[in-house]
Amino acid sequence: MKKYLLDLKVVANERLASNFVLLKLQGDQPLPDMLPGQFAELRVDDAPHTFLRRPISINFVDRQQNSVWFLIQLVGEGTKRLATLELGSVVNVLLPLGNGFAMPQRADEQLLLVGGGAGTAPMLYFGEQLQQQGIRPSFLLGARTASMLLQLDEFNKYGDVYTTTEDGSHGEKGFVTQHSILSDKHFDRICCCGPKPMMLSVARYAKAKGITCEVSLENKMACGLGACLCCVENTTAGHVCVCTEGPVFNINDLLWQI
Repeated sequence: MKKYLLDLKVVANERLASNFVLLKLQGDQPLPDMLPGQFAELRVDDAPHTFLRRPISINFVDRQQNSVWFLIQLVGEGTKRLATLELGSVVNVLLPLGNGFAMPQRADEQLLLVGGGAGTAPMLYFGEQLQQQGIRPSFLLGARTASMLLQLDEFNKYGDVYTTTEDGSHGEKGFVTQHSILSDKHFDRICCCGPKPMMLSVARYAKAKGITCEVSLENKMACGLGACLCCVENTTAGHVCVCTEGPVFNINDLLWQI
């Protein structure tokens, strides 16, 4: 897909949890097409020690408001600077980057979208796009505690939402791979994004059950264009850049120890 370098205006900067903000950016011209699972590179201005853009998953595209949403976890100077942006500020954004999740070929395909932490971000836009095709997916969202389960009201608009928390404060207690839905309901495909140990666990489950599974890798991506070689992953096709060949991969293409 064609890539665009855009100056977008901040129209919302909402604190969703102690270490997460939802940044909504609006364009003057219609935003380009974007696929669920793709990401953007956001330039960070006025941060003396931040020289590289920050790769952030596309959380949602609001066509009516001509805005794109980014769910940002605050982990370093760059992301913390983005969290301080005021309404009307301008952010330079390169998008859309990478390859997204495969869209279903059948209207009756049963999809389970699994997200953990910041990995829930791409699943919201994916759910909305599936709804456009008449498909209602199931979401399985995991977090350490209830306060870290984000955007549940939004997810409920597009599918059936199931949750796990490690402390049992919301949904079923435990990890996503321990949720009863995995034994109670049949799925044709599982799509997953989150911490690598979680994705490995989901991949093992899918492989054992013979379920098609895609995962979105979160390797460090400095340039987003395959030039810096920071995000290389070893696959059945050799060493590839996650930012250009991914971030979404079928688990059969990854040389993970599943």
